[in-house]
Amino acid sequence: MNADVIEAGAQPRAATVGLRALTVDVGPPHARVSALRDVDLDVPAGQFLCVLGPSGCGKSTLLAAIAGHVAAAHGQIEVDGLRVDRPHPERGLVFQQHTLFPWKRVVDNVAFGLKMKGIDVAARRAQASELLELVGLRGYGSHYPAHLSGGMLQRVEIARVLINRPRVLLMDEPFAALDAQTRRNMQTLLLDIWSKVQTTVVFVTHDIDEALFLGERIVMLSRQPARILADLEVPFARPRTDESTLDPAFIAMKRQCLALLRDAA
Repeated sequence: MNADVIEAGAQPRAATVGLRALTVDVGPPHARVSALRDVDLDVPAGQFLCVLGPSGCGKSTLLAAIAGHVAAAHGQIEVDGLRVDRPHPERGLVFQQHTLFPWKRVVDNVAFGLKMKGIDVAARRAQASELLELVGLRGYGSHYPAHLSGGMLQRVEIARVLINRPRVLLMDEPFAALDAQTRRNMQTLLLDIWSKVQTTVVFVTHDIDEALFLGERIVMLSRQPARILADLEVPFARPRTDESTLDPAFIAMKRQCLALLRDAA
């Protein structure tokens, strides 16, 4: 999938996301607790939003709720003003650990969403091959997941979500298990994809450097029941590089986030 295809309108436009007094309860029926409470949030179409907060505060629950996998106890979630009440391919979710089928070749893993839509094998493999090229895996379509590195597996996972042309891309610490160099390479790749594919990104991470490197905006959650403690614009110009992380303004904002994270915990 090249930029010309995207600009021609093959990719649906990005969507807005709105949370209205959202409360989400988790746990067994006899011991329900609020993971999120009275969360109000608006994410403009096409924004790259990062979500930070203490471990176990409800960041993943927030993504699951937006994806439609977890129901709201109170309040509601809207995508372009329409209420979310079930999962939908327009809200793609990428996990920390890949969910690829080990018995399927890479191209058929990526094409799986189109298979579920009844698209013929030649057409879906052609689209899958274009996406593999977009994520830097040209020529790997015939491989099996067991033959790929961790970073390559996450590239396949991203391609498999993108083939459904999501208007909102939800990412749950997708690079947390990778080594530092591979992680930075994946961050740079993700920003390149985001610049080409029209989608809104909500990216959960526990890493402040990652949030500052990737995001246009950072939302900081408190401990459970999670509320929004801070909503910060990230003012650094793009493209961001390793040198950007040494800039005094970057370091100052990192200190600000560290202080907020300590307060949140």
